[in-house]
Amino acid sequence: MSKRIDSVLVVGLGRVGSLVATLLNDSGFDVHGVDCRDGVKLAIPTSCIDINDSTALAKCIESTDAVVACLPYRLTLAVAKSAYAQGVHYFDLTEDVPTAKQITGLSENARAVMAPQCGLAPGFIAIVGAALSRKFDTLRSIELRVGALPQHPRGLLGYAFNWSPEGVVNEYLNDCEVITGGKQMLVPPMGELETVVIHGIQLEAFTTSGGLGTMCDTYEGRVQELNYKTLRYPGHCKLMRFFFQELHMKHRREDAGDILVNAKPPVSDDVVYIHAAAEGRRDGRLLREEFVRAYYPKSIANQRWRAIAWTTAASVCAVVELVATGKLPDRGLIKQEDIPLDAFLATRNGALYAARSTAKS
Repeated sequence: MSKRIDSVLVVGLGRVGSLVATLLNDSGFDVHGVDCRDGVKLAIPTSCIDINDSTALAKCIESTDAVVACLPYRLTLAVAKSAYAQGVHYFDLTEDVPTAKQITGLSENARAVMAPQCGLAPGFIAIVGAALSRKFDTLRSIELRVGALPQHPRGLLGYAFNWSPEGVVNEYLNDCEVITGGKQMLVPPMGELETVVIHGIQLEAFTTSGGLGTMCDTYEGRVQELNYKTLRYPGHCKLMRFFFQELHMKHRREDAGDILVNAKPPVSDDVVYIHAAAEGRRDGRLLREEFVRAYYPKSIANQRWRAIAWTTAASVCAVVELVATGKLPDRGLIKQEDIPLDAFLATRNGALYAARSTAKS
């Protein structure tokens, strides 16, 4: 198979980064990993560097075809700028809106691909939403809902911090981009509460920041309503509003993350719920199309991975595959909503999404 990408550098070898490196290695890429910690044990060569050391980072990037940043959002932009400067294909998982907008700006004159927000949400959910929207002659709405939750919740919050606490706090506190009445606007987070039922499980959904990626720019003027909401077990939103607003923890984001993780540490048995829907007219008839899934932990490379880890890692790896095989452009910005769902699911890593997961996987 002829590939535009042979070698990949994975920057950040935490839970998701380690799986990204593993999946890409198993997919036939020459993978090298770097992390700020020494002694990371993987089936690929790894190095320890200070990500803030621009010279060391540039040296690692200059010898590879592509780089995948699996880092906290505050460290991501430095990797993007280095990849841009050296004409190396760039992919990341960030959900931070200001960071993604700066990377989008870099893409205008890029000599290679700039593909931010390739994870689950933003990421895969935009690919699904766009695929649903293409089934209509005219669009009325696109509604995207995603939640990464414990399978067996306990306590009033019904939650476990299996994802970056820094990222979750950002999503709960930053304004949310939406389209209302065909126009882009910002709405407050933790608002517009609604009920969603998936496979008999009652959930609640409310606005959070970052899940739409670039979709508002893409769909402005083409759809009347576009929004993203996070899925949680009932009662969660009310308690988080109390925590952030009435206790004023919105002014102490780092402390808020520490408190929440201490109260609700990660669990092994998680589930990722996806509920995407689009409404519009086809052949003159008003119709609704839906994509509803529940994804559970999987065994990959003789190790059991949480649902949030493999759904995130598989998504970015699938996008790397599509660029490598010429199914996507070889330079400039890649928007998730421009990626065909069928092509995504046909990749080695995207196929992980195609198989219906069960709780016993």
